[in-house]
Amino acid sequence: MSMTSIALATGFALILMGLYGALTHRDVIRMIIGFTIADAGVNIVLVAIGVITGREAPILDTIAPAEAAQRIIDPVPQALVLTAIVIGLGVTALMLAYAYRLFRFRRSLDISEYRDLKW
Repeated sequence: MSMTSIALATGFALILMGLYGALTHRDVIRMIIGFTIADAGVNIVLVAIGVITGREAPILDTIAPAEAAQRIIDPVPQALVLTAIVIGLGVTALMLAYAYRLFRFRRSLDISEYRDLKW
């Protein structure tokens, strides 16, 4: 079993665990943790998909420029994952700020107690 297969399996397992945790718990903090775990799984899957075995990192000091196109890995998936990590951190911080605000006004983080906007 290759490292890419292990990373893909781990990423998909994290996505499923995160979604299960976010959809089954009633506590807002646990839901946020579930979304964060799923986000980490998506990042692992994106990195695993971007790997091409037998190629090197895109550092042109060690590779001749003429054969660089055939020997380096595409750096775009790695850049996308770095951007996704920063965006995920911002979204998690925003969700935690909302959870703090909900707790401050209602003294509870149980999602079933928030019925103000129900029909």
